[in-house]
Amino acid sequence: MEEYSDSELLKQFQSEDSRHYAFNTLVKKHQEKLYWHIRRMVLNHDDADDILQNTWIKAWKGLAKFRADANLYTWLYRIATNETITFLNNKKKRFFIPIGDVESELASDFESDNSFTGDEIQRKLQQAILTLPEKQRLVFNMKYFDEMKYTQMAEVLDTSVGALKASYHIAVKKIEKQLLNSNK
Repeated sequence: MEEYSDSELLKQFQSEDSRHYAFNTLVKKHQEKLYWHIRRMVLNHDDADDILQNTWIKAWKGLAKFRADANLYTWLYRIATNETITFLNNKKKRFFIPIGDVESELASDFESDNSFTGDEIQRKLQQAILTLPEKQRLVFNMKYFDEMKYTQMAEVLDTSVGALKASYHIAVKKIEKQLLNSNK
């Protein structure tokens, strides 16, 4: 498959003749990164697949109106992030889970997830990450796993770089403390 830039795919998407090909190529190009971004927040494979599907539906509907003043990948990432947050909020409402308890619900799902293939260290790290509030967990995942720059994260989350740096620093300290306590 030929590698197209996002801007080339956007141009192809504008043409009725190549719209489906451009979108399918875009999906193939970004699907894995978006899946793992979502999966690290919800931990469950089926939920991540559903959220990713919703992300692509929203992207399809909005792509014709996409203004190239933002990076396409950042725009897709924002959609995926918003869909993930919406899913987590709906889960809290649907199961009448108190705001702070959705993390323990996710931890329970994670413990029973047969598709997790990581070793014990990865399991402990994921459990420590789950102790973080949703926003800190999101910031930590984006910086640590996705290796996003703070400026990109600020675009996706619509917040300041300073706030993101503070959230990440606090998250790292909490995770370190959690990991130290789990080894005692």
